[in-house]
Amino acid sequence: MFGLLGKKLGTTQVFDEQGTLVAVTALEVGPCPVLRVLDKKVQLGFDTAKGRIKKPKEGFFKKINVSACKFIREVEKEPAKEYKVGDQLKVDNFKAGDFVDVTGVSIGKGFQGGMKRWHWKGGPMTHGSTSHRRIGSLGSSTTPGRVWKGHHLPGHMGNARVTVQNLKVIIVNAENNYLLVKGSVPGKKNNYVLVKKAIKKNIIKKK
Repeated sequence: MFGLLGKKLGTTQVFDEQGTLVAVTALEVGPCPVLRVLDKKVQLGFDTAKGRIKKPKEGFFKKINVSACKFIREVEKEPAKEYKVGDQLKVDNFKAGDFVDVTGVSIGKGFQGGMKRWHWKGGPMTHGSTSHRRIGSLGSSTTPGRVWKGHHLPGHMGNARVTVQNLKVIIVNAENNYLLVKGSVPGKKNNYVLVKKAIKKNIIKKK
């Protein structure tokens, strides 16, 4: 499963070969230097770090003779490919028509009530009701005498690791290191993302 690191640039629209208007997300992907080669994975970096760098991190990058990177992640190796420390992996490993899985951190919404977070129906809205948007009874009395684990309650919404699967690659621009994928990608502008080639079993064929 080949993967690269990148950054979300924003959304736009393009026309496909049939002249249909397609909503796409622009991603800056690579170049990603290989930092370490492990048994089943390789460690990649993305986006040159600026300013002061902690000495252990600075020493690591100095040892392998690679510019310090901000975003570092491990991805699975491609079985038929050999990797060396310092190799640059670029966006031209993808091509138009490929399907990719994009992982990122969703936009944080702060602390939210149950109606917004979990789409609760809410209590009666009549004048006599005192429970319009409240939690209400949690349904546990003497037995079991506790709140069930995983119960939907108010809390922090968003800001979670999310993977969107099977996004079709529309355009690959190797010169400017970006690709356009059909659909939405988690996170806000300039958020870091991990782009992987989709596993075939994830691709659902429409009849």
